[in-house]
Amino acid sequence: MAIGSTIPFTAIPWDDILFVGLAGTLLASGLAVVLMRDIIRCGLAMMVCFGALAGLYVLAGAPVVAAAEVLVYIGAISVLVLFAIMLTQTKSAPSRLAFQTQAGAAAVAAVVLLVVILLAVGSTTWLAGPDRGDTKTQDVATALFSTFVLPFEVVGVLLLAAVIGGVFLAKRDRSSTDRPE
Repeated sequence: MAIGSTIPFTAIPWDDILFVGLAGTLLASGLAVVLMRDIIRCGLAMMVCFGALAGLYVLAGAPVVAAAEVLVYIGAISVLVLFAIMLTQTKSAPSRLAFQTQAGAAAVAAVVLLVVILLAVGSTTWLAGPDRGDTKTQDVATALFSTFVLPFEVVGVLLLAAVIGGVFLAKRDRSSTDRPE
């Protein structure tokens, strides 16, 4: 028995339900990252947020970007952040964070941004597009290593310089605190 393209007894496509589920998970986990006080749980919620975003990339027809999202953000950045958090002494945030003093101004800015986005979406005439993008890994690799090889190399050198600078600063701070004054 094959599963149809729509939910039985309705005309709702499965893709729409999956999109709503992934978008809801993305929004809920993003709010959890910002609102929770336990920083380790915030890091885990960030990983869920990245996973839902990767699912949205798959739905949009970009499996290469989804794989990069999983490998780079979930596999490297989130794990690095969680290890850095676990190696520090404090695991929970103070009762009054510094950015919480700007909550009123942030709420006003968020409402203004929401109104601008809704006005832009409402005044745009949306053309019908293709159902799903068609991205081939070979095309992405060819473009990355031929057309965009210079920016790719520049980003690699920039990341290497950032790592070397971070190691240098960490060693310099540690050695300056070890010496008596």
